[in-house]
Amino acid sequence: MLPGIAHLRAGKRRLGYILMGIYGTLLLVALVVGLVALTRGSLEDLGSFAVKESTLVGVMVIAVLGALAWFALLVHSYVSLRPGRLDRNGQLVSGAVAGLLCVAVTVPFAFTATSAQTARDVANDIFPSDDDPSAAPVQAHDPWNGKRRVNFLLIGGDSAGNREGVRTDSMTVASVDTRTGNTVLFSLPRNLQYVRFPKSSPLAQKFPNGFLGDSGQGLLNEVWYYTEHHPEVQRGGRYRGWHALKDAIGHTLGLKIDYYAMVDMYGFAALIDAIGGLRINVESDIKYGGLYGTAGTIKAGYRRLSGEEVLWYGRSRVGSDDFSRMARQRCVIGALAQQATPSVVLANFNRIARAAKRLFKTDIPRDLLEHLVPLGVKVKNAKITSLQFVPPVIYTGNPDWAKIRRLTRRAIVQSARSGGATLAAPATPSPSAAASGAQATASAPGTATASASASPTATASRPTAAASRQARPTSNDDARSLSEVCKF
Repeated sequence: MLPGIAHLRAGKRRLGYILMGIYGTLLLVALVVGLVALTRGSLEDLGSFAVKESTLVGVMVIAVLGALAWFALLVHSYVSLRPGRLDRNGQLVSGAVAGLLCVAVTVPFAFTATSAQTARDVANDIFPSDDDPSAAPVQAHDPWNGKRRVNFLLIGGDSAGNREGVRTDSMTVASVDTRTGNTVLFSLPRNLQYVRFPKSSPLAQKFPNGFLGDSGQGLLNEVWYYTEHHPEVQRGGRYRGWHALKDAIGHTLGLKIDYYAMVDMYGFAALIDAIGGLRINVESDIKYGGLYGTAGTIKAGYRRLSGEEVLWYGRSRVGSDDFSRMARQRCVIGALAQQATPSVVLANFNRIARAAKRLFKTDIPRDLLEHLVPLGVKVKNAKITSLQFVPPVIYTGNPDWAKIRRLTRRAIVQSARSGGATLAAPATPSPSAAASGAQATASAPGTATASASASPTATASRPTAAASRQARPTSNDDARSLSEVCKF
């Protein structure tokens, strides 16, 4: 417990005082550094520092050296006390106790070193090295390259065994104010039809009048799958499914999608279990499994759900529709943002790390991670609003593209104003989106409504009365607080 005291007991006073002095100095330095970090640094700074590659390597080295030093100190202390003076039984007992102490003091150091190594491996496996020559380098003083908003496409991918390829059944854009953390979540229906692409996309040439896919239905959740299975549009493999989906959704919203992150749905269930489940306000009983919900029921109430239950809560369409499911998925994102606190993450770190390796795919570069963490901390403490493009606001079979972009811009302006900031440019528009937005606005605003009533596809996408009631919490034109919608 106190290095050097054994040497004092053995009569080696000088060595004993030196060891005690070194130990005291190290404790004092650690205390001063900790106080400075707490007073001068913020939680964002600490999080950023913690995920750096150099920090993780440094922690591993310090932990290994600390374990070796303390182990050697215990052995030297034991030898200094001359156990040979004891009888045989005394030597056996004292030797066993000293050995247990040596093991005990190395355990925390070993845990620290392995946790740092795990964090480093996970970060390097999930986040790619930034080897795109066209990408702007990540600058420490301005990691977002002057952008006031950065847009992340959050995807829930379903690659279950009964499916060929990946279907992106959940698509949400998180538009984050880099100064305040205020965030707008834009939810896009998986059955949004006939999306357009910017002129730079090879799919714009193949589908000039809107995406059709192989089925002819042109659902948004087919874009990734179609691109991956049609080499002729991949431009030598450089244009992949996530490129196409970022182009389609960015063009639809009039935003430039900066990064994507795809979560495998079954890996997501493992992540929820790793943090001990999620507390969610289930407004009414939700049946799941098959067409009639024969697998089980999630009972109404404010309850802690397991990973499997959270997955079904977000996915089930039994007795409801895609739009109700979208609303529940946003509540899951909000609950996770609130409840995955630093203490919860640290307490379950290794379980989370194991789940994360099979959970994520992303194009966020490794060098940006140290800047992404503090932005995430800002988001946790900021205002999160949400908007979904569902009937009666937007009919998925015949979408009003100009209205979608108009609602997007308005939601972003509202989000910026709620943080006390003024926004000169409401969003980061893609050039092609701005052009087609103007073109769409130039066409008669009533055309969408007229063609919707004339088109069988559009009519089929109009909700039933029951579906409208279920989608009611999010069927207005304004972005609403997630806490209000989900009743956290």
